[in-house]
Amino acid sequence: MFDSLSDGLQSAFKSLSGKGKLTEGNMRDGLKIVEQSLLEADVSYSVVKDFMGHVSEKALGKRVLLSLRPQEELVRIVYDELVETLGPVDSALNLKADGPTIIMLCGLQGSGKTTTCGKLTKLLQEQNITPLLVAADLQRPAAIEQLKVIGSQLGVPVHAETDHKDPVKVCQAGVEMARRDGNRVVILDTAGRLAIDAELMAELKKIDRKVGPDQVYLVVDGMTGQDAVNSAGAFNDALELDGVVMTKLDGDARGGALLSVKQVTGVPIKFMGTGEHFDALEPFRPEGMASRILQMGDMVAAAREAHRIVDEQEREELEAKMASGEFSLDDFKNMMQKVAQPGLMGRMMGLMPGMGQFKEAMESEAAGGQLRQIIGAINSMTPAERKNPKLIDATRRTRIAKGAGVQSPVITQLIKQFDVMKPMMQAMSGKGSGDRMAMMRQIQANAMSGDPRLGGLKTKQSTGKRLSPAEKAQQKKEREKLKRKLKRKKR
Repeated sequence: MFDSLSDGLQSAFKSLSGKGKLTEGNMRDGLKIVEQSLLEADVSYSVVKDFMGHVSEKALGKRVLLSLRPQEELVRIVYDELVETLGPVDSALNLKADGPTIIMLCGLQGSGKTTTCGKLTKLLQEQNITPLLVAADLQRPAAIEQLKVIGSQLGVPVHAETDHKDPVKVCQAGVEMARRDGNRVVILDTAGRLAIDAELMAELKKIDRKVGPDQVYLVVDGMTGQDAVNSAGAFNDALELDGVVMTKLDGDARGGALLSVKQVTGVPIKFMGTGEHFDALEPFRPEGMASRILQMGDMVAAAREAHRIVDEQEREELEAKMASGEFSLDDFKNMMQKVAQPGLMGRMMGLMPGMGQFKEAMESEAAGGQLRQIIGAINSMTPAERKNPKLIDATRRTRIAKGAGVQSPVITQLIKQFDVMKPMMQAMSGKGSGDRMAMMRQIQANAMSGDPRLGGLKTKQSTGKRLSPAEKAQQKKEREKLKRKLKRKKR
């Protein structure tokens, strides 16, 4: 997510590291790279101007320039300013205590409105709430059928009237149905257009006036850059939006719209879509997004993803097994099957500090094939072998490999990895969250160093922007100057 912006900002921070003494000139050079990175990410010029004004004022102060770690000070300043630019945001749905809460989704065609209906539904189902979906996009018959399919997949009711031509009456009938059936939430999927026009706005205003939705969310495509900001402004002028749902942030979005929309329109981003599946919708957190942009991870979101795939009862059972040392290959396989959900491992890696470089590798076909090999190998074992892998000798290893359709070394490596992981899991089971995080950081450090016992991978990491010959010469000159200065001090 926003790799080019993140790499540009990292280049700015690296340009300040290793300086013998930080001057105002050094800091201004670093701030120029920050500004250029924001502009290249398609952030609105007015937002960049305000952002850099605030950052520069703080970064050029004596407290930062004379600090022992000026690079870390700049990271903190940029982080705080990103949070300020993106927030504050209340990502709660604020459901009413009595009667159904009506949520109206609007936006242009192709922004992902109908799919977002499904994602919001999934989010509500995790809170044990079953919404009613209303197919109010009468301009596009395929949208009605798509919403019906989504409702069927998620097991929620859909109100649709294919013969009706008045979206207001369809919405009113849907709300009445929700009141009758006791649905706490109604989600209205309204019509879109290829571009903003008077007819579209008149229709949406009429629904807003006659149905009275409690919340109106605009769904925008994050890959459209500043067009997303412009459309947010136009829709907000007509409807007084309660928030924006930004979609397709897992693609090639440069980040400009995300950083601009709140500042330019005053409308907060409430949710963001990070994939095609129904569980790929996150409540927007400015602190978490700022951390991701600065490649610091987002542990709150990572913990949320983990809780979504393992329920409370499963967690307690797993904790008990780990604490007693009964964690088996069957339990390991169950974990792998949950993690192997499409896109999940990549999302988790992207949220872990320092693990972003593994995201692409974990989303690759090769990684999926390795997970399938592990699951197939465990399925080929007997219950006794899964419980106690020490039983697996050379003969059994050959039998298991044949049954799984893999080579014998795959079985050997699986058992070795399990032998390393089991005591770690057992040790973590009795620890508090702080101790667990310390252990996770150690495991992460081993993996990044390529420790073969942990299946460590050595991957090429981004070094930021390529330096020009002039910049290289300048850096060399500064290094030589620093060496001479150190020599003089030794004398």
